[in-house]
Amino acid sequence: MSLFISIEGGDGAGKSTQADLLMTRLKASGIDALLVHEPGGTDFGEQVRRLVKGDVERSPMSELFLFEAARAQLVQDVIRPALAADRVVVTDRYADSSVAYQGFGRGLDLADVRALNHAATGGLMPDATVLLEITPDNALGRVNGTDGSTGRSDDPTQERFEREPIEFHLRVAEGFGTLATEEPGRWFVVDASARPEGVADKVWSIVSNLLTLHGISGNV
Repeated sequence: MSLFISIEGGDGAGKSTQADLLMTRLKASGIDALLVHEPGGTDFGEQVRRLVKGDVERSPMSELFLFEAARAQLVQDVIRPALAADRVVVTDRYADSSVAYQGFGRGLDLADVRALNHAATGGLMPDATVLLEITPDNALGRVNGTDGSTGRSDDPTQERFEREPIEFHLRVAEGFGTLATEEPGRWFVVDASARPEGVADKVWSIVSNLLTLHGISGNV
């Protein structure tokens, strides 16, 4: 059986780190798993990633279409085939990010964002979504190194968003919180303010239970 998991959260929440740590544990447990990220994961998606990274001005709707185009290609070429092959797919961001960032953050109509998400994915949504929850102040402190860390540059496509004012990030955080409240059966909220190893333990506890529920065997 397959399992589709997304990892969501604001900038600086540690999504890429936790996705990598989760993949390490999945593989160590003998689980056939695939990690993808948005935007990207296909030749077309990587081209879009460069556009998203750039500083060319675009409207919020144009920005949304860029993400949806990359997402549609990723779903068609990578995610659906992997799920059809009974693999576990972990994605670093997915359609919910568009609702949080372009909907709540940019102020686009939420119904429009959801409709475009549905068109791009063909209605494919994760079986489970892990939300790494951390206050925007603390998360951006990680990004900028003002929390005593050295900062980070692991997700260059997000630099444009990281430069947005704190009010934008607060709206994004509100968006993710709203989504988690609307679908408590799909969303699992994890405190991401702790050390990465501790967060990873919590994420693994959630995922190992999901593997059992979906009848996916390994050394779990």
